[in-house]
Amino acid sequence: MAGLLQVRDALALRATSGAQLSQSLATPLPLVQAMLDRLTAMGKVERIEQDDGACLSGGCKSCPQPRGAARCSTG
Repeated sequence: MAGLLQVRDALALRATSGAQLSQSLATPLPLVQAMLDRLTAMGKVERIEQDDGACLSGGCKSCPQPRGAARCSTG
């Protein structure tokens, strides 16, 4: 079972959803959600709401979509 630091590190490396973290860390989803809530309350992580077409990479250099493509929200 994962601890707070493992959840924080996995989130930093993968930037995934709670369900994906739960699966990759072999930890029950309610526990992962509680840990994410605790890390948020401690100011160690920040919840980011994603739009359906929003860019996950945060930068065009690492984006596989060409700038100005139909799915690119920054071009």
